[in-house]
Amino acid sequence: MRILITGATGLIGSAITSLCHERDIAVNYLTTSKDKLVQTDNYRGFHWDPAQGEIDLKCFEGVDGIINLAGAPIAKRWTQSYKKTILDSRVDSLKTLRRGLAKFGPSEIEGMVSASAIGIYPHSLTTLYSEDEGVEIDGFLAQVVSEWEAEADKFKEFSIPVAKVRIGLVLSADGGALQPLEKTIRNYVGAPLGSGMQWQSWIHINDLARIFLFLLDANLDGVFNGVAPNPVIQKKLVHLLAKELNKPLILPNVPVVVLKLAMGDMSQVVLNSQRVSSTKIQNKGFDFRFVNLENALADLYHE
Repeated sequence: MRILITGATGLIGSAITSLCHERDIAVNYLTTSKDKLVQTDNYRGFHWDPAQGEIDLKCFEGVDGIINLAGAPIAKRWTQSYKKTILDSRVDSLKTLRRGLAKFGPSEIEGMVSASAIGIYPHSLTTLYSEDEGVEIDGFLAQVVSEWEAEADKFKEFSIPVAKVRIGLVLSADGGALQPLEKTIRNYVGAPLGSGMQWQSWIHINDLARIFLFLLDANLDGVFNGVAPNPVIQKKLVHLLAKELNKPLILPNVPVVVLKLAMGDMSQVVLNSQRVSSTKIQNKGFDFRFVNLENALADLYHE
């Protein structure tokens, strides 16, 4: 089996690639950097430039399935120009991939799984969101996710199942959401953000990688939440991380006004509350290895 992965050198892509190699699944990957091109039997790099609509069609050779993770990071101050970059990078990547596949010929492709995000769900301290929840598109993140998923759905023209993974807060020792929190806690300036009562729907990086391959293997179609079964409030996340790092929390909560001044519109990433359900993918047979935050943190910091 051979899978084509976009964004394979990022945090999630690297985890999926490692899991593929553990399972003897070969990987083709697309990169915008010619310096990152590698050619081995089970790991082959190909150049593309989604902003220009350019793609090396050889990337599709021998490929059975596609995993799409491409998109500019959201953890950067949201100027108007960078907001455009966030949206365009996701939509242009899928457009370029789809047009390339149409030219190459899609007959060998059995399925596709594309990244998405729980940012489509509105801020709420009480609602438990499932994939079937009808949501109004309100705010920048929700707009991005809506257009991102709509572009992914266009791959259905190839008569293949298209799954979309609405990813939550990704926990990894190699980067991602934990890194800035860990740094502040280790330096004795860690504290809950805002009220600390906002829900954080998290997932261990290894479980997330397994979800992508599970959906591809099972030829599943539709939207699936990429979150662990037990979300926690932000205050609990910070306290459990401090406990795991054996560091005290000395400072009071970081006020909302300070976060908004420091982060601008991007502050909604840490202030919005989304309590998201994992029931749908569990009902399809997926078994989470990290159900509770305590176990996930212990695994990440005691390897």
